[in-house]
Amino acid sequence: MEKEKQKQLKKDVSEFAKPDTKAGIIQLLNTMVPFVTLWILAYLSLEISAWLAVPVAILAGAFVVRIFIIFHDCTHSSFLPSQKANRTIGIISGILTLFPFDKWKRSHSIHHATSGNLDKRGTGDIWVMTVEEYLQASKRERFIYRMYRNPIVMFGFGPIYLFLISNRFNRKGAKKKERVNTYVTNISAVLIYGTIIATLGWEAFLLVQLPILYVSGMLGIWLFYVQHQFEDSYFEDESEWDFVKAAVDGSSYYRLPKVFQWISGNIGFHHVHHLSPRVPNYKLEEAHESTPPLQYATTITLLTSLESVRFRLYDTANKTFVSFKEVKPLLKSNAGTSG
Repeated sequence: MEKEKQKQLKKDVSEFAKPDTKAGIIQLLNTMVPFVTLWILAYLSLEISAWLAVPVAILAGAFVVRIFIIFHDCTHSSFLPSQKANRTIGIISGILTLFPFDKWKRSHSIHHATSGNLDKRGTGDIWVMTVEEYLQASKRERFIYRMYRNPIVMFGFGPIYLFLISNRFNRKGAKKKERVNTYVTNISAVLIYGTIIATLGWEAFLLVQLPILYVSGMLGIWLFYVQHQFEDSYFEDESEWDFVKAAVDGSSYYRLPKVFQWISGNIGFHHVHHLSPRVPNYKLEEAHESTPPLQYATTITLLTSLESVRFRLYDTANKTFVSFKEVKPLLKSNAGTSG
C-alpha cells in the first residue's frame, strides 16, 4: 500500500474517532442492566435448581465480554468524550471484569504500537515463535511453547491464570499510579465477592460466579487470539514493519452473526480498531462499511476461525502460519544435522 494511500486511509477512518455521549450511555444501559438482571436471576434460580442457575450465569458471562469492550474503549479514551468519564467507567468496569485499568492500558497500548513487529514481541500479545526460533530452541523451550499453544491450556487454564495471577499482581517497575489502581481493583473485588459469600454462602458463589468468570475469560482469550492468528497474518522485522499494514493485514475482520457481533461489542472489526484505536466500538461497523479499502481485510467466520487453532508457528520465509506437524520434518532434519 502506497504511503499516500495509507495516509488517506488513516484520515478517512479518523473521521469516526469521535466518541458520542448518547451512544455511550445507551451502550452502558443495554449492557449493565441486562448483566445485573441476569446476575440476580442466576442467584435466585439457585432456589429452584443449579441446572437453571448455571445457564443463566453463562449468559451473564457473555455480557461480561461486552462490559470488557467498554473497559477496553475506556483505556483508549474512546468510549466517551470526557477523559474523566472514560477513566471512571474504565476503573469500575475493570473491577467488574477483574482487570486493573492502568496496568492493562499500558500493556495494550504497547500491543497496538508493536503488533506484527517481530523485534518487539512480548507485551500485551499472544506468544508467537517463528519457525527459525522454534528449530533453534532447546527441548525445554519447545515443550513450554507447545504447552502454551495447546488449546486446552490456552483456553482452558488461560482464564484461571488471567484472573487469579496475571491481573492480580503489578509488573516490576510499575509506577505508583498503576500499582495503586491494581490494589484498588483487587480490594474492591475482595469486598464484592466477600459480601456475596457472607450473604449467600460459598456454594452459591461458586455455582454462579465461576461460570461467569470462566466463560467470559475463555471467550475473551479466543477473540483476542483469533484476530491476529490467521494463516496469512502480518509479521515483519522492525526495519520492514509498517503500522498501517500491521493494522489492516495483521488484524482480521471477524464476521460474526449479529447477536455475537453485538455481545462482543463489534470487536470483530479488529482491522478498523487497530488502524484507529480512538474509534469507539459503536462506530467500528460504520467505519468499515464507509471505507472501501478496509473491506478487503482478511475475513474470517465462526467456521473458518476454528482453523486458527492449528496455526502455531510463523514462517517468515513464506509469510504464513504453520502447524507443529508441518515443522516436524524440519525438526528431525535439524537434529540430524546437529548430531
